[in-house]
Formats: sequence, structure tokens, C-alpha cells
Amino acid sequence: MYVIKDKRLETEVFGLKFPNRVGLAAGFDKNALLYKELSNFGFGFIEIGTVTPKPQDGNPKKRLFRLKEDAAIINRMGFNNDGVDEAVLHLKKNKTILIGGNIGKNKVTSNENAVDDYIICFEKLYAYVDYFVVNVSSPNTPNLRELQEKEPLTKLLQVLQNLNAEKQVPKPILLKIAPDLTNEQLLDIIAIVNETQIAGVIATNTTISRESLTSNNKVEIGGLSGKPLTNRSTEVIRFLSEKSNKAFPIIGVGGIHCAQDALDKLNAGASLVQLYTGFIYEGPKLVKEINKAILKNS
Repeated sequence: MYVIKDKRLETEVFGLKFPNRVGLAAGFDKNALLYKELSNFGFGFIEIGTVTPKPQDGNPKKRLFRLKEDAAIINRMGFNNDGVDEAVLHLKKNKTILIGGNIGKNKVTSNENAVDDYIICFEKLYAYVDYFVVNVSSPNTPNLRELQEKEPLTKLLQVLQNLNAEKQVPKPILLKIAPDLTNEQLLDIIAIVNETQIAGVIATNTTISRESLTSNNKVEIGGLSGKPLTNRSTEVIRFLSEKSNKAFPIIGVGGIHCAQDALDKLNAGASLVQLYTGFIYEGPKLVKEINKAILKNS
């Protein structure tokens, strides 16, 4: 059994009660097909998506590459998914699993009209997810990262927050950011979170950096995840936590391949952690190992 049930693992973050702090990052269960099965590996929460309003094929294959020598993955999937309506159909069956909904825009939608795509996904998923993640940090949709600039990002988040405020029970909205932001841009992120009063930040998405890689696949275009990201994502978490005076919760993700990696992110200021590449390389035992380490250090 991979599941550890222990009251001491439970935690409350942005008003939600998590059975434990270890979640599955978006990108693994894009269409909300496997969240029930995946939760049996001991995850405290599952983030589905990224979903877009309309179905889309994503980028041409091959688009996913293992860098075994670096314990890393490069992907250029391009938000391949069956569309938000299909995700909703699958999520209607959920009874007990805490679900995050990661939302994005269709490739054919211009940045000027991107807000409309996020609104569609927000409205359609609202009844079926526990929290939302606004993804403007994937490197695999052309020009998407331009939405991380202060003005368009503030507008996008404020529009969603205004819609959220009209709901009987508003849902936490989080922002997923890239590890490639400068300190100045990270300070902008803190200011935007404070201004829009969103619930928190996920740090970090994949990187476009190729520093110190040894695998032949390092030449592939796309977002890099895994061990090469471990230190940078922890640095970003620590910077956000310290510079904001812990003003908002952070979900730490990026290069967690052992229990100590997860503890480092929690100690740097993360309230929760998520796995993706580490889960692929290390297997489901990693979830159990992290939860056991959290118990030991609590």
C-alpha cells in the first residue's frame, strides 16, 4: 500500500483541507481520466489539465523526451487535451478526491483575447474543482509567457477574481510561474498577488534553460523538468516567501526526486509540494517516502 493515512499529515491551505501535502502536478492527467487511480498512490491532491476551451492536438510528435543521464524530461506537448467539456464529464464522477483545475488558452486564441479562454474554463470547471491554477508559464504555446508581464497578468487575474467573488463559495485561484523569471519579475509577481488577492502561487513550471545537461536530448526544444530544476525552483520559493513575508501560500514543484528535495521546498516556504518528473523516474514509492519524512520531521 502506498497510502499513509495519518491525522498529522493533514493540513489546511487556502481554506482547503488536504489529507497530505504531496500532490500530482498538472500535465500528467490532462483530461481528468485517471485521478481516482492516481490518488491510490497516496497523493493528497491531483491537479488536472492544462485544459483549454476547445480540444486541441498539441504540437507534432515526437514531443516528449527523456534525458536519463540528467534525470530530466523535455516536453513540448503544447496543451494537448480533449477540451474543458470532456474534463467536466470525467470530474462529475468524483466524490472524495481534492482536485485542482489547471486552465490555459487555445493556441489559436490571440493574447488579446486570452482572457475569454480562461473565463470559459473557469466557469465550466467551477463546480467540479477545489482550486484553480492559471497557467501562463508553459513555454510550449507561442507567446503564452508574454501574459506573465505585469499589465496583462494583472488584468487576467483581476477578471477571474471578479467572477470568483460573484460565486456563493469562491474558489482559490493560484498562478503558476516559470523558473526563468528574474528577481525583478518575481517582485512583480508578489505585487500582482497582493493587488489581485489571488490565493497563492505555484513555483515552478518547466524551464527553457539547458545549463549543465549531458544527455544528447538536451538539443530538443521545449520545457525542461526534473533534477536540473531542483535548486532553482527552491530558490524561487525561498525568494517569494521571504520577500512577501509569507503573505501567501506557495505550492513547490520542480525536481523533487527524493524526500529531502520535498523537505527542502517546505523549509524554503512551500505549504504543499507536487511531483511530475520525479514520480516518473522514482515511481509511486516516492509519495510514501515524502509523507514518511514529513511525519518524521513534524
